[in-house]
Amino acid sequence: MFVLAKDGQPLMPCHPARARELLTRGRAVVARQAPFTIRLKDRTHADSDVAGVQLRIDPGSKGTGIALTDTKTEIAADGTPMTVRRGLASVELQHRGEQIHKAMGQRAGYRHRRRSANCRYRARRSNNRARPRGWLAPSLRHRVDSTLSIARRLCQYAPVTEIHVERVAFDTHAMSEGRSLTAVEYQNGTLAGTEIREYLLATWGRACAYCGATGVPLNIEHIRPRSRGGSNRVSNLTLACVPCNQAKGSTPVEKFLAKRPNRLAAVLEQAKAPLYDAGVMNATRWQLTDALKTLGRPVHAWSGSRTKWNRTAMGLAKSHTLDALSVGRLDHESGDAIVRVPRQVCVIRATGRGVYARTTPDRFGFPRLRRSRRKRHYGFATGDLVRATVPTGKWLGTWTGRISVRATGQHSMTTPTGRFSVSYVNLQLLQRADGYAYSSKREVTE
Repeated sequence: MFVLAKDGQPLMPCHPARARELLTRGRAVVARQAPFTIRLKDRTHADSDVAGVQLRIDPGSKGTGIALTDTKTEIAADGTPMTVRRGLASVELQHRGEQIHKAMGQRAGYRHRRRSANCRYRARRSNNRARPRGWLAPSLRHRVDSTLSIARRLCQYAPVTEIHVERVAFDTHAMSEGRSLTAVEYQNGTLAGTEIREYLLATWGRACAYCGATGVPLNIEHIRPRSRGGSNRVSNLTLACVPCNQAKGSTPVEKFLAKRPNRLAAVLEQAKAPLYDAGVMNATRWQLTDALKTLGRPVHAWSGSRTKWNRTAMGLAKSHTLDALSVGRLDHESGDAIVRVPRQVCVIRATGRGVYARTTPDRFGFPRLRRSRRKRHYGFATGDLVRATVPTGKWLGTWTGRISVRATGQHSMTTPTGRFSVSYVNLQLLQRADGYAYSSKREVTE
């Protein structure tokens, strides 16, 4: 549990049992529900002994692991000093980069559809809109900003003295080939000395990959459709006759060839695993490190191989939070060890703060209805954490969860048990919406 001093300065985290004791005795009050933070009423930062903690980050494409640790030097049985690392808190941050990418593609489709259907002349727009140095796509920028936001908040709740981050680089060329490459092989890629169509004709035997037809016009086909996240990489391209190309459309290849397992196996064998996640990490690793330096703490970057070596030597399972706990220097030969692993993981899911659109579009991108400009109704906004006291009915009792507001005052409340409507009269605000949803889970053990 996070602890704040009487003057709001962060103190060393404490055990949940200790937090309950302080609250029961009236020595502390709840400062924040998620992540749970208390504030002492009888002690200031100057009156406390604060040793400081370390913030360790294991970035990921879909999720980022964050761990707060403290280190102490102890004397081993043979009299030699050893470093002991204890995990104080674990956080798993779930990104929404894929949702942003999909929304941006949908918006582009709407605009393209409206412009093509208008049929009026539109003057060419000058292509002189230069992007600033360090620009990232919105889906990638979100990963950097959300990680920085959570790190900044943890620096407010805990006395962070230094930050350790894993900065890993993926060899996408070797990953696409599935083996280690030499210097000359790096210079000769998949399409060295040929073109895409000639390469596909030679690879697929000048036949349709779906029905085996030869001697007919063949189209270049995406194995995984672009509308479902497929890329233009040559490993995601194949050849298909016109009837198969039209019949498949945006259908997943597993569903389209469900009745022809031999054909499906051949297509999937040729197709290679997408490198989207690896590309995301390569594009954001330096920006994340530079962003963390703005927090005013020393930032140390470590390799992914060291993290894996530490985690394997300590016998820990594979997870984002356990990887974050293993980031940094740990001399196993000298007896250094990780002696404590948090059992509970605070899961923080990025939900956003709504949209800027003034209308709700239909499936063609045209306005269907106008959205209300009011975000708050009867003192509540969508995403607020509230406590509901239902006096009668099926949902009789006290519930805690997040709400979706309605103009009528009958807000929709979501709980682990289900979803129901409750009047604003029976609601008590616990925490304002901040763009994130909070939950907890057990740490992975094996």
